[in-house]
Amino acid sequence: MRIDEILARKRTLSFEVFPPKKGGEGKEQLLSVIGELAELSPDFISVTYGAGGSNSKNVVEIADAIENGAHVTALAHITGGPSTPADVDAVASALRERGIENVLCLRGDRPVGYEADYCRYFPHATDLAAYLAPYGFTLGAACYPEGHTECESLYADLVNMKKKEEAGARFFITQLFYDNSYYYRLVNEARRIGITASIIPGIMPLVNPKNIRRIKEMCGSAIPLEFRNMIEIYASRPAVMEEIGYNYAVYQIIDLIAKGAPGIHLYVMNNPATAKAICARLERVLHELF
Repeated sequence: MRIDEILARKRTLSFEVFPPKKGGEGKEQLLSVIGELAELSPDFISVTYGAGGSNSKNVVEIADAIENGAHVTALAHITGGPSTPADVDAVASALRERGIENVLCLRGDRPVGYEADYCRYFPHATDLAAYLAPYGFTLGAACYPEGHTECESLYADLVNMKKKEEAGARFFITQLFYDNSYYYRLVNEARRIGITASIIPGIMPLVNPKNIRRIKEMCGSAIPLEFRNMIEIYASRPAVMEEIGYNYAVYQIIDLIAKGAPGIHLYVMNNPATAKAICARLERVLHELF
C-alpha cells in the first residue's frame, strides 16, 4: 500500500531496520526481527540503504521480506550519493518487480574516507527523486528538526525541504530528536512556506548513555537538560537507564500525538525488544489514537 494513502486516513506507526552487512551476515537474524516487528502491526517498516551503498542489493531482499514475507508495507531507502544511474536503475527495477511501492529518497551522509565526488551523479535528494519519477513510486524524503548539519540555518534547510516536495516527496520522516519543540518549530515553519506533505517524527529511544556522543556526531541532536541529568545520574546502572530511555521516548510520543503528529517512526536499531517495550507502554494510546 502507498504510504501517502495510509497517512490520508490514519496516524501511522512504523519501524526502521538496517540490512545485514555486505555478504549477507546476519540475514536470518534480521528476518526474525522483521517477523517480531510485524506482530506489532506497524503500518510500514523501512529498510536503509547502507553507508556508501554497500548494502544496496540487500535492501531489495529485505524490502521483499517485509512486503511479501511479513505482509507489511515496505519503505525502501535509496541513497543517491554513492550511486550511479545504473545502480539506481538496478535497485528500482528490482523493487518494482517485487511490488514495492514506496521509496525514501536520500542523498546520504558522506562516509569517512570518501572523495569529494561522493555525490557525482545525485548531489541532492531532489536529483534522485526526479530520476526515480518514471518508476512510479510513492516517494518520501528526510527532514531535520534542528536543521541539517551542512546548512547555515534551519530556514536554509527548509528551502531544500520545499524543493524535495516539489520534486515529488509525498511525506517526510524526520531525523531523530529529543526535544519536541524543534519538531513543532519545523512543522510550523514548513507550513508557513507552503509545505503540505505529512511530517512524521522519528524517535530513537536513548537507553545507552554511550550512544550520546555518536548521536551528537551523527545529527547534532540536543539532549534536554532534564533528560541529560537523569542520564548522568544513572549512567552506571543499565537497567535503570533502559527504563528511563523507554519512558522518555513514550513521553515524547504521547506529547507528539497529543499535538497532532501524523504518526511515529521508531528507529529500533534491529532490536525488536525496544519496539515491544515502547508499544507495551503505549498500548492504550495506540489503540485509541492511531
